[in-house]
Amino acid sequence: PITLGELLCLGSSLAFSGLFYYLYRKKARVVARIQEAPKLQVDDDLPALVSAADGRCLPYVALEGIVLPAKAALTSHYHEGLQGVIQKLLVKEHRLIWNSLARSW
Repeated sequence: PITLGELLCLGSSLAFSGLFYYLYRKKARVVARIQEAPKLQVDDDLPALVSAADGRCLPYVALEGIVLPAKAALTSHYHEGLQGVIQKLLVKEHRLIWNSLARSW
């Protein structure tokens, strides 16, 4: 005979397995889209291509080209001849509104 505890463990194990499989498949689809991304060269045609795209946005593209540092390239302390640059990031924060009912932002 199967006890109630064993049924509970089996049910929770199946539920967690289903949840993790769903998350795995979701991430696998994203990875497949990234791997199938078109490779574009950084050249004079790129701004025209972006402005012609829907919403002026190109989802999942790989840009290839030469990167020039703004001031000076960073050199590695551990490998001779290895240089790199820092990518500029733009972070846009959305305005927070206090919800007095939920007492949260």
